[in-house]
Amino acid sequence: MQNTSMLMWGLVFGSIGFGFFSYGRKQKAIVPLLTGMTLMVLPYFVANLYLLLGLGVVLLAIPYFIRL
Repeated sequence: MQNTSMLMWGLVFGSIGFGFFSYGRKQKAIVPLLTGMTLMVLPYFVANLYLLLGLGVVLLAIPYFIRL
């Protein structure tokens, strides 16, 4: 069950990361660009479901709180 959850959450975070990456590249905004790249590669390096969820939620909140 955890493998399926990892796959689905990885897809969700990767898709949102691609959106952040595209937005950051178009607007030349560094915070969404870096956050998007990190969200896209995060599921490849994190093997624990709860760690993936925690890091993903923190990374999703970064562009909202940090605006450069």
